[in-house]
Amino acid sequence: MTLLILVLFAVTYLGMALGRFPGLSIDRTGIALVAAILLLAAGALDTGQVVEAVDFPTIFILLGLMILSAQYAGSGFYDWCALRVARAARSPARLLAVIVAVAGGLSAVLANDVVVFAMTPMLCVGLTARRLDARPYLIALAGAANAGSAATVIGNPQNILIGQVGHLDFWRFLGVCGVPALAALVIVYATVWLVWRGRFGLPDGEGTVAETKLDRWQLGKAVAATVALLALFASPMPQEHAVLLVAGVMMISRRLASRDMLGMVDWHLLVLFAALFAINHALGLTGIPGALVRDLETAGWLPDRLAVMAPLALAGSNGIGNVPAVILLLAAWPSPPEGALYGLALLTTLAGNFLLPGSLANIIVAERAAASGVHLSFAEHARCGIPMALLSMAVAGLWLWGGGWMRLL
Repeated sequence: MTLLILVLFAVTYLGMALGRFPGLSIDRTGIALVAAILLLAAGALDTGQVVEAVDFPTIFILLGLMILSAQYAGSGFYDWCALRVARAARSPARLLAVIVAVAGGLSAVLANDVVVFAMTPMLCVGLTARRLDARPYLIALAGAANAGSAATVIGNPQNILIGQVGHLDFWRFLGVCGVPALAALVIVYATVWLVWRGRFGLPDGEGTVAETKLDRWQLGKAVAATVALLALFASPMPQEHAVLLVAGVMMISRRLASRDMLGMVDWHLLVLFAALFAINHALGLTGIPGALVRDLETAGWLPDRLAVMAPLALAGSNGIGNVPAVILLLAAWPSPPEGALYGLALLTTLAGNFLLPGSLANIIVAERAAASGVHLSFAEHARCGIPMALLSMAVAGLWLWGGGWMRLL
């Protein structure tokens, strides 16, 4: 049985790295789900163990944030915001700054994957209408969404999981991670500007694009819900309860059908999380991860220091993706110190900017842009992504070391 678990585990994470298997249309979620089903069918896991493996608080927080984001989407806010951003500034430098600020700010509160999914198509429309090359702005959108999401414990899926494992306080997390996340936003802006300088293009005539309708009442409800959620995070209520409570209130509406709101939930991401939890739990039952952690601890190579954590985060995030990398590491290392959790959140998130497959947000931007007629290549992203990731990780590492949260060696 151990051999079967190891084979399915290896095949799953190979699929995470490749994105899909040649000749098949199965994607990362499908690969993980099929592997979990095979483990269940073979008896390597029973139903109770599958339920035990899934970190439901993490799933609940993700679900609740997606429903809250659906309230913003239903009000027309994302479309309105993307078009206003595209039209706001006449100069490319100012426009780039606005995109970085908006994407980073929204991602800190509403989860980066949701923000880029909603904003990318309309941003492409607005930029194309202005006769601007959308590619550098899309790179900035993805980079800023990743950087901004590093600031909070609800900014992205891996941070949500890390926060649940370590029972991290929302406001303390912001105090530790907010400064390097802000510095990373500046790095994203400066990198894209320098790499693409002189090639942004200037509008040579205004195109026309359909106006978007903003439902101010629904937007007001979304903003009020967000403020209430942040207030609840300062209360003793568990974070998953607070998020679900706010999401439940949002679903009580006369204008937005609950079916439509649930239709905006990224169920594929939730299924991916659940399947990976099950697969990693099966591996844990073999005893191999525990033995490996003990050997690493004896050798002094646990990732509780920056010299180990930084290269591990860079390799893992860009090898199998930062979400699977964090799930895998926490399954093998169940009780990391608080400082290491801050480092894991910051470094895996910022490392996601290194290459296009490094984060789900990057992939979403590229795929949504392609559907809108804008092709963003691997090499074009890498020219900006590599320096922005390395510089922001260096700043984050210095901050963590200087603040005493992590050792260097």
